Amino acid sequence: MADQQQKVTPAPEGPTETKRTEVRTTEKKCSWASYMTNIPTVIVMIGLPARGKTYMSKKLTRYLNWIGVPTKVFNLGVYRREAVKSYKSYDFFRHDNKEAMQIRKQCALVALQDVKSYLSEEGGQIAVFDATNTTRERRELILNFAKENDYKVKAMYMELLIIKDVKVSSPDYPEQDRESVMEDFLKRIECYKVTYQPLDPDEHDKDLSFIQVINVGRQFLVNKVQDYIQSKIVYYLMNIHVHSHSIYLCRHGESHHNTEGRIGGDSELTDNGKQFSAELKAFVEEHHLSDLKVWTSQLRRTIQTAEELGVPYEQWKILNEIDAGVCEEMTYKAIEETYPEEYAMRDQDKYHYRYPGGESYQDLVQRLEPVIMELERQGNVLVICHQAVMRCLLAYFLDESADDLPYLKCPLHTVLKLTPVAYGCKVDEFDLKVQAVNTHRDRSLVSVFFSYLSV
Repeated sequence: MADQQQKVTPAPEGPTETKRTEVRTTEKKCSWASYMTNIPTVIVMIGLPARGKTYMSKKLTRYLNWIGVPTKVFNLGVYRREAVKSYKSYDFFRHDNKEAMQIRKQCALVALQDVKSYLSEEGGQIAVFDATNTTRERRELILNFAKENDYKVKAMYMELLIIKDVKVSSPDYPEQDRESVMEDFLKRIECYKVTYQPLDPDEHDKDLSFIQVINVGRQFLVNKVQDYIQSKIVYYLMNIHVHSHSIYLCRHGESHHNTEGRIGGDSELTDNGKQFSAELKAFVEEHHLSDLKVWTSQLRRTIQTAEELGVPYEQWKILNEIDAGVCEEMTYKAIEETYPEEYAMRDQDKYHYRYPGGESYQDLVQRLEPVIMELERQGNVLVICHQAVMRCLLAYFLDESADDLPYLKCPLHTVLKLTPVAYGCKVDEFDLKVQAVNTHRDRSLVSVFFSYLSV
């Protein structure tokens, strides 16, 4: 019944605003969250090997970029592997190996130089310094580097005190047998334990801004949050759960507005759309998704799609389609003829553009943030939503840029299964083989031109 394929990429549906003159290409890389902090932040990861620092660094970076805060991870292991081409053994990490310690310090300084360039020259707001940073000396090196190089940053520390099975896969161990890898890796951890100085909230580190994540997020200790962005980081970390689950995304069945080329509105399903609902029920049964939670918007086309499943479902108003304002229920041809300037401006910068009286994709991302938090906490969930909404959710899980988000391909009558894996998300695509119109609109040449100018 369901043909499984592999990856994704998506398409359109519009935003709004009441008054404007022109879209400036210099504004394109700005975002609402970028204005919420006046000083860049370095997030300093702390913890023994195999405590999930890189996993958490990448996940947090994906979230911050999605909400509009330019963020980048600087993984010290990458710099070390570049400096030391072949990995010998755990001896490299002994604190009394002076030659290795000097190499490791030099790698840290090179990485910090890149951090400086990113924050002071490239428009970055947050740099995540992903390393063990297990001694106060190393943590002070980071702050002293900023002072000596005359650029101002805030520091926020994130310590992972996690009891879990250690990983046995690492770029340091190419194609070695499991037993020898585990033995070497455990000895490597012991090397760090000798000098490890955890954050001390009662004395040495009481004035620092930090969050300790204890036992895979079962407990948290938060100290001296400095600003809005740091509070967002804490909020996110306290909402994500590390557990095995899958998220299923699909659009509603084909609607009458889809066949007429109209955007927005609250039309009902066509016969094809009703057939998709039946096939979706068969899909759920075939994959034995008995514990599945089902979420819809409050618009009829998603509700009608869910009703056929014969299971309880929740309606979320924040899952409603993007608001096209005065252009609701119009075709793109009619918009071009009635509002030619608006039509042209949308092509210039689709992510930030708002239709008069409606929303932009940027607005929609902010609206959908609570949905992301819930998806991170839940087990298996099926979200029956709309094209623009599905694009925003996909962009979060697939780490897509704001420029690409409005053009991700989300065809009707197709289910995407998203399964979190080590440092990303696996995507399985299921075409339920029910005929439907194609509502995707490719990126315009105008948009490509303006993107080129803004680089």
